[in-house]
Amino acid sequence: MLVLTRKNRESVVIGRPEDLEVVLEITILEIEGGRVRLGFEADNKMPIHRREVWDRICNGESAAAVPRAEKK
Repeated sequence: MLVLTRKNRESVVIGRPEDLEVVLEITILEIEGGRVRLGFEADNKMPIHRREVWDRICNGESAAAVPRAEKK
C-alpha cells in the first residue's frame, strides 16, 4: 500500500507513464472535522465505487440493487 500525505486541493494521479495517460486523478476537496472529501476524475467508462458497493457488486448484486445513496 502506498501512503501519501496531501493538503487541501492537492491531487494524486494514477496513470500509465509509457503513454503519458492519466487514468485517475484524486483531489482532496475539503478536510473538516476528521472527514476528507475526495474528488475523482476518470474516463466516464471507468466505474468508480466505494469499497462496500464494489464488494456487493462483486458478490453478485447488480449496481441497480445498491441503494442510490451508495452509488459513487
